[in-house]
Formats: sequence, C-alpha cells, structure tokens
Amino acid sequence: MAEPSIATPPPLPVLRGVFFITGTDTEVGKTWVSCRLLERARDAGLSCYGLKPVAAGCEDTGEGLRNDDALQLMAASSVALPYEQVNPVALKAAIAPHIAARREGKRIDLTRLAGYVRGALNSHPADLVLVEGAGGWRVPLNDREMLAGLAVELQLPVIQVVGMKLGCINHALLTAEAIRADGLDYAGTVANCFGDMEVREDNLITLRQHLPGAFTAV
Repeated sequence: MAEPSIATPPPLPVLRGVFFITGTDTEVGKTWVSCRLLERARDAGLSCYGLKPVAAGCEDTGEGLRNDDALQLMAASSVALPYEQVNPVALKAAIAPHIAARREGKRIDLTRLAGYVRGALNSHPADLVLVEGAGGWRVPLNDREMLAGLAVELQLPVIQVVGMKLGCINHALLTAEAIRADGLDYAGTVANCFGDMEVREDNLITLRQHLPGAFTAV
C-alpha cells in the first residue's frame, strides 16, 4: 500500500506541556496554529491556555489596549486568565516591538517578561500552555536582548510554524538551526498551507526531510 500523501496529513496532535511557538516570519499563522492546538487539547478534556507576552498592533478599548491575537488565544483556551496576564506587554503600533516600545517611551525587559510568564505558569498550572512569540525567532526586545531569550530563560521546547510560500525552506531551516544553537529542544514543525503555492507537496517533503522533530501540515 502506498504511503499517504503529506498533503493529507493526520490531524494536529493533542499536546501536553509548555511550549514556545515561533514562526518563519510574521503573518505565517502562529496564532491560528496555536488556537487549533489549544482547541485539540480542550476538546480532549485537558486544561490549556495560551500566552502572548509581547504584542504590537493593539487597539484602544474602554478596558485598555487589546490585541486580536491575544484575544483569539483566550477564546481557544479552557483556562480563563485576565487579559493583562495573557498579554502583559501591549504596544499600539503594528511594528517591530522594540521600535514600538521606544516610540511609546517603554522598555521591554527580558527578566521582567520571564517573570510575567512564570507568574502565569505558577498561578495557573495546566496540561498545556502555549507561549506565542512575535514575528520570527530573532526579534529584538531592546538594544541587547531578543525575544528568543524568553524561551531560553524558561528552557521551553519550541514549535515552529512555517508559512508555506516561496522561500520558506531557507527560513525554516535557518530558524531550526538558530533554535538548536540556542540550546533548546526543537519539538516540531507545523507547516501552514495557506493560499496557493507552486509545487507545495515537494516543498513539504523537503521540509520534512531536513527538519528534526515531529512534522505535520495544516
């Protein structure tokens, strides 16, 4: 019997643990994939929630700045947390976080950011917690620190979301190399097949051959 096509993969797994979610770029579907993983865990009867420690591109509301990605994570979670705990650093401009923070007269500090996440983990233990990054792996927080440092500080295994478009193989392999060079466990890859991509099947096969860990496509 022929092996099933990678274009019709098994559904997303039901995960347990705490994971950091990164991507090959911004707008590749990190939040969409995170929500689907949370929903899988929730539907399996597990306690779960997502965190978005840093979010740029927030809207003013009567209750303060709110980010759509963070709100989506909250909607997909089975454990209810206050918004400020899900997204402790909310920035208005939809630009690189360190630039947005500087424009708003704020400074994002890695130690404080790690403290926010640890506080959530300690006060709300759950079967699955997803900590979603912003943009890709090498995103500056300030002049010295990168958002990747949060995953390093917390020693979280990393799941990479690959946006399936031209150039994604290079981006995905370089990101995986950087994650492992930072001493972290590369837990797996979710290839997000949005839009139309020429020879997508061949690209998926190539990614599966060269990336470590579990691999699925959605």
